[in-house]
Amino acid sequence: MTATAFSKAGVGKGVGRCRAIPIRFSRMTDYKRHSRRKTTFDYYEGMSEPLAYLNGRYLPFSQAAIPVTDGGFVQGVTVAEQLRTFGGKLFRLEQHLGRLARSLAIVGIELGMPVEKLGEIARELAERNHALFGPGDDLGLSMFVTPGPYSTFSGGAATGPTIGLHTYPLPFQLWKEKYERGESLVVTDVMQVPATCWPTELKCRSRMHYYLADQQARQREAGARALMLEERGFVTEASTANILVYYRDVGLVSPPKEMILPGVSAAVVEELAKSLGIPFSFRPLTVDDVAAAEEALLCSTSPCIWPVTRLNGRPIGDGKPGEIARSLLTAWNKLVGLDIAAQADRFAARG
Repeated sequence: MTATAFSKAGVGKGVGRCRAIPIRFSRMTDYKRHSRRKTTFDYYEGMSEPLAYLNGRYLPFSQAAIPVTDGGFVQGVTVAEQLRTFGGKLFRLEQHLGRLARSLAIVGIELGMPVEKLGEIARELAERNHALFGPGDDLGLSMFVTPGPYSTFSGGAATGPTIGLHTYPLPFQLWKEKYERGESLVVTDVMQVPATCWPTELKCRSRMHYYLADQQARQREAGARALMLEERGFVTEASTANILVYYRDVGLVSPPKEMILPGVSAAVVEELAKSLGIPFSFRPLTVDDVAAAEEALLCSTSPCIWPVTRLNGRPIGDGKPGEIARSLLTAWNKLVGLDIAAQADRFAARG
């Protein structure tokens, strides 16, 4: 028996009475043939469990598993993107795919198909799984790529990359109160990974530094998350979120692009700020710069944008969410056609 490692999270636990028949294809020839088919999910009609995609197969989420000998598990070599839907449609998919392609090039992993085809799979999977949700709800989608089997544990066999996509219910309960109460940040002893280790634009799952930094932040203040600094002491980002600060006479300020992950959500905020006439610029920021701001904001895929009201136990500005945060969230609501905070409040109770 092959040892496997997987996690479960989804909508619906039942599989129904239908028999799941995986659709297999190895590389591009089979993929092109499959991509012309219109009945991809016909085999799963009536199934109440979400589907996943793994190495050329659509299969029930509960059956999606990768070997513990995979390089993504053994070494943490996993390139990944997280997306979400609005009204069941994936948001800024092309931008996420572009960042994924850059990350794959940095790591040197050949996808084996055009990245646009991965986008087609993502759309198809999101559409099918979103149909299992109630009206007004939305989902998250994760796509990941690893180098495949780790040679030491697999006899040196090279079988190509591991490619996976799955969806999950957005955990609104984790951030629904942040829109009104704000986030608390704490500077810890854990530094951001230097660019000499890997480029800042690489989006990957090697996140031990985030884990340790957040652990330390919560020890210092319950519910806080970490504000990451680089080796010279400049602010880079929060754990898994870009940070912006606002000064009345300057506008919104982001750390320099070369110091941070190119956030898809941060780019949306820049667009919205310009549409609202709010100046947007880039420059190095110190912890004191953040503390002295009128407002501070975080932006990330699922919550979109929310205020930071405390830093190292002290209030930022008046310690309450400010007008800039509210204006940008309102503009984002208009962009996607729904009330983001209200949706989080409505569906937080589903867990």
